[in-house]
Amino acid sequence: MIINEVLVQLETSTHPVAKVIHKGEHFKVLAIGLKKGMLLKEHKTALPAKLLVLYGCVHYKEDENIKKLNKYDDIDIPMNKTHSIECMDDALCLLTQG
Repeated sequence: MIINEVLVQLETSTHPVAKVIHKGEHFKVLAIGLKKGMLLKEHKTALPAKLLVLYGCVHYKEDENIKKLNKYDDIDIPMNKTHSIECMDDALCLLTQG
């Protein structure tokens, strides 16, 4: 149901939509929906994280490096490293933190 909520809210949103799917004492899993052209602006994470693309295409940017991620691609996101995500084609991602 949570992923459906993300997709419904995304239809009228002008920015990425993220919702927690599961949360424990030391971890969190989020669903992130993005439409083509949306940007998850530069930020840092205080926890180790992994981004998994369920469908679509995003560009993961870290420093001057850009990594294209397509369906089922994943990437580890280091702690305290500035990064951003640009959506190249409507996408749904899972982000695991912790």
